[in-house]
Amino acid sequence: MSAVTLVDLTHIRSSEYDICVKRRISKFCALTGNGSQEPVFVIADPESSVGTDRFPRSSVLEMFIGFSNSPQVLCKSSLSASLYSFKQAIDKEDISNVKIMTSSHGRALFQVYQELLFTSAYSFEYSMIYDSVSCDSCPMGICTHTDISTQQAADAKHELCTFLQRLPAVKGDIALLRSSVISDCFGHGFTTRTGGISYISTLSSLNLFCNPRRKDSRAVVSENLRRLGMKAGFTPQQFNLIKCNHASDVWVMGKPAPDSYDGMVTNQVGVVIAAPGADCMPLLFTDPVRKVIGVAHAGWKGTLMGIAMATVNAMVSEFGSSPADIVCVIGPSVGPCCFTLEKDSAGEFHAIHPDCVRNMDSSTPYVDIRLATRILLERGGIKPAHIEDIRIPHQSESTLCTSCHPELFFSHVRDGLNFGTQMGFVWIK
Repeated sequence: MSAVTLVDLTHIRSSEYDICVKRRISKFCALTGNGSQEPVFVIADPESSVGTDRFPRSSVLEMFIGFSNSPQVLCKSSLSASLYSFKQAIDKEDISNVKIMTSSHGRALFQVYQELLFTSAYSFEYSMIYDSVSCDSCPMGICTHTDISTQQAADAKHELCTFLQRLPAVKGDIALLRSSVISDCFGHGFTTRTGGISYISTLSSLNLFCNPRRKDSRAVVSENLRRLGMKAGFTPQQFNLIKCNHASDVWVMGKPAPDSYDGMVTNQVGVVIAAPGADCMPLLFTDPVRKVIGVAHAGWKGTLMGIAMATVNAMVSEFGSSPADIVCVIGPSVGPCCFTLEKDSAGEFHAIHPDCVRNMDSSTPYVDIRLATRILLERGGIKPAHIEDIRIPHQSESTLCTSCHPELFFSHVRDGLNFGTQMGFVWIK
């Protein structure tokens, strides 16, 4: 099944209008039914006539008699709740093509929810089953509005956010990893994958990045971030995430931001800066002397391009930090047990130090990006004792490989293109 039909009956109020809608839906079903295997969902407002003696659910089912599968009627407490249930159902079947039958006014409202609750991984096709909807403010109760107001859009967003805030967490509580080498004058942490509301298997559950090619929406990721902030002690308004390009550009906050940057530094109190990772390293930098912080996103390309030392150098040049005072914590990333590169690229890591590569004679040697980062930082003047690989408390394992720990971390190497994202974050208290 590659497509699904969603029929919007949320605006039905007038019995005369109900008859018109029924006729149009029946005509649609006659044209597209004939044993169709495509699933059909019907969204109804609990306050509408659907489900009453005048418009019982049985009459809804009869309209779709030409389809092999009976429609599923969604009559939840709110449109947000109904659409969320709809999204869960089609995600379970891996369906991305959505056909929506609604009014012109309903289309404008649904497009607000589409923007908030879905991504570009889905395609939407709208068809009008009626041209107007019930409206108390218009003549004879029939509305010819084809748009919605700014306030209506804001109300829809508020309703969805409120609904998401009430959802229970998936897979336990939020668990953060923290380092003992970072001074108490800074707040910081590295996230794991538990405690959020993302339900798709490879994104579950505390996914913290919305990629339009994946199926976790902006609204869901925003709710995950809100929950993280409550746990860690910051608000989403304080939060700033790197705009990755797998390169070595660094943004000094307060100056014009480049289009993309894999490093970020600041001396502003209370501003939370963060670097994502899903095999790439989130790096946290702190200078307790000058009260300066930095973060970097370091994949294998960024490591070779020098993003770690570019971040250090920005702290030195912009805020007067001394490399000897800077502390760096390397967050969870893919380890040399699981990460391979083509021989030419692996050779560049071998040139940094032979210990960064295993099986160099292989066509795809194993590469240790964390060790390479540590070596480059030490060569740049960071003290070895000031560089730490983050670990799970009370466990002796020397490194945390994201690919080897599916219960703790997201991983592109392990999960493929539809992977989730964890992150490291820091702020000056």
